[in-house]
Amino acid sequence: MTYCLAINTNEGLVFCSDSRTNAGFDNISTYTKMHSFVWPQDRFMVLLAAGNLATTQSVIKRLNADIDKSLQPNLRTVANMHEAADYVALVSTDVQKQQSLRDSAGGTYEATFILGGQIGSEPPETLLIYAQGNYIHESNEHPFLQIGEIKYGKPILDRVIKRHVQLEAAARCALVSMNSTMRSNLTVGPPVEMMIYEKDSLNGGRRFNLTEDDPFAKNISQSWNAGLTQALENLPRFPWESEATK
Repeated sequence: MTYCLAINTNEGLVFCSDSRTNAGFDNISTYTKMHSFVWPQDRFMVLLAAGNLATTQSVIKRLNADIDKSLQPNLRTVANMHEAADYVALVSTDVQKQQSLRDSAGGTYEATFILGGQIGSEPPETLLIYAQGNYIHESNEHPFLQIGEIKYGKPILDRVIKRHVQLEAAARCALVSMNSTMRSNLTVGPPVEMMIYEKDSLNGGRRFNLTEDDPFAKNISQSWNAGLTQALENLPRFPWESEATK
């Protein structure tokens, strides 16, 4: 299983993904699900991938090959993020079709992606690209997108993430969302990859990995657990509890 998310705040973008792939209890590996495409001072893009590993790897390979061969369109020449999403969707659906034609067993080769970034002076954007090739933009009310195992990490995002949230705070929230997911679903696992991009910087952003034993990751998890316990203790008491203390 996979869990990836992207957050779009007024200050910039946050991307977070796990690295575990699971093809059965005896076949667990780690692969990056975060792929960056950066041309300094011109454009910055990140593609998060979920779904069939053969499909996602083939899509990334095609995207890079089109850049190397200067084929049109490619991620270096698209005019805006919506053109980029159209292009990625076209490549994805084509790869899925080719994979299916080669498979006589009728397997599923679907993949979904989150594409986020900034081109020139255009505002940063994030878009969720479905396996069928259509895509959606993040909403103003909930400026984040998720793919994969989304249910465990969604509640904190719903409560906390707004456009005005400070960039680093949004990144910490993303890590808590990932931590909650990993605790509830063992098929989602470390190392966790994170990218923090400051709006209008048009550079490579801050990218780093957090292993299971990373002190910062442990501190985030322990602090969140302690905060939840304290919040539970501070909740209002039932009427009969108050009466019993009189």
